[in-house]
Amino acid sequence: MLEPETHEFLTALAGRPPVDEPLWLEALTHGSTGAARDYQRLEFLGDRVLGMVIGEWLYKLEQGNEGRLSQRLNALVSGSTCAAVARRIGLGGHIRLGKQARDDGGQDSDNILGDVMEALIGASFVTHGFEATRDMVRRLWQDVIKGKTGQAKHPKSALQEWAAGNRRKMPEYRLVERSGPDHAARFTVAVNINGVGTAEATGSSLREAETLAAEEFMKRFG
Repeated sequence: MLEPETHEFLTALAGRPPVDEPLWLEALTHGSTGAARDYQRLEFLGDRVLGMVIGEWLYKLEQGNEGRLSQRLNALVSGSTCAAVARRIGLGGHIRLGKQARDDGGQDSDNILGDVMEALIGASFVTHGFEATRDMVRRLWQDVIKGKTGQAKHPKSALQEWAAGNRRKMPEYRLVERSGPDHAARFTVAVNINGVGTAEATGSSLREAETLAAEEFMKRFG
């Protein structure tokens, strides 16, 4: 069952005591523990619920076209944003990890924090329903959605437009290296534009590494 401090944390998070404690415990459990059930199924569900909540919210808040709304949606539900929200509320200390994952810094891993944040959204949806979960997400994402997340042009799009505007071939991305354990993997990506140059960057996911590589390229050559 849930530890008292985790029970208190989840009660504050959802705005009500957690119903079906084993399900919430599952949402907090990483595969490295060897437990029969971990957070992956609830993460799958929570990812879809989060997208629905943020999509509905953006539709009501903003007047942008589909492309603009999609750009913001993708940024607001990204793993890095979920991890930032999780870190702000102190989620890391409540995640159940195996010894090796804990020793490797899993409590502060963007990948794990983001995944568990989505799993908790999934657990809320299953136990409390959509409306209560929508209220929880809106409370947690309030500062993020009021900020500039997703409003600036995505670095990969900006680089592609720069290449087209300068009559260059489209950027080519290449995975240089994947390192670290699965729960704390690091990806190094190189982006090249023929006749201009190459830039590299490392991130906690392939997508993040490509984005950072595009940013680095624009700093050097843009």
